[in-house]
Amino acid sequence: MGQRDGRRTRAPYDTGHGTRLTRRGRALVAVLCLAVLLGGGSLAWAAWQNGGDPVRLPWTDGGKPKVPVAESPGDASESPGEVSESPPSRKRDESSVPRAGTGTFATARLTGTPVGTGTLRRYQVQVENGSGIAPDQAATEIQAIVAHPEGWARNGRGRFQLVAEAPDFVIRIASPDTADKLCGEAGLDTEGELNCETGKGVVVNLRRWVLGSPQFAGTPATYRHLIINHELGHALGLGHLGCPGPGRPAPVMMQQIKGLEGCRSNAWPFDANRTYLSGPAL
Repeated sequence: MGQRDGRRTRAPYDTGHGTRLTRRGRALVAVLCLAVLLGGGSLAWAAWQNGGDPVRLPWTDGGKPKVPVAESPGDASESPGEVSESPPSRKRDESSVPRAGTGTFATARLTGTPVGTGTLRRYQVQVENGSGIAPDQAATEIQAIVAHPEGWARNGRGRFQLVAEAPDFVIRIASPDTADKLCGEAGLDTEGELNCETGKGVVVNLRRWVLGSPQFAGTPATYRHLIINHELGHALGLGHLGCPGPGRPAPVMMQQIKGLEGCRSNAWPFDANRTYLSGPAL
């Protein structure tokens, strides 16, 4: 076969190197050609049955593959003990936070649905004018923190409702100077850095709200969970706790900004199994 008049003739699709392409090989060539046309020269791999080696088409960018970059997961809330390190791009310089505000506050005009069980505690959210934080935005975020599955309300420790008027207590976000003044009136020294619960309500230091804490291995948004949960714990009559042991989640009622003592950063009172994350009383 393949002989005519004493001369050897090439069969269709003969490679010219003494190797004929099988039907499968011809189909493979067609697929590879189509890949070049449709893929603009991107990488195509095929199992070359005759020789057993893969055939790779050339790159169009000098031989370097284009690897898709995954998008950042953002500030999604992690589970206790699994808080991820904040990406450097999320770190903000302290100079971006005003040291002092106007001393006056704007009130969020939102009202929410009660969450939790027990005695209802109505809270209002106020933000110092000049802080750069929108009151309704802050109230929406705080409401979500209060309703978190691993928070106080969802685990039978309290019933809370965001209101615009007639609150039982107020959560204020204030510049460091104003926070020191408000906390100082209750005999608390917050040193321009800390938050407090005064008996009349919660004072959140704007620096901590925006920047998080250098001791906390998580994003500022996650740290805000810790701020609210810690101060609400005080409103529920709870005191400070210590680290229960190296490598364990730090209790919410631990002053984590002052050091973790071997514990892991944690922003929630309960874990995913509804277990209260406690520690030694201080």
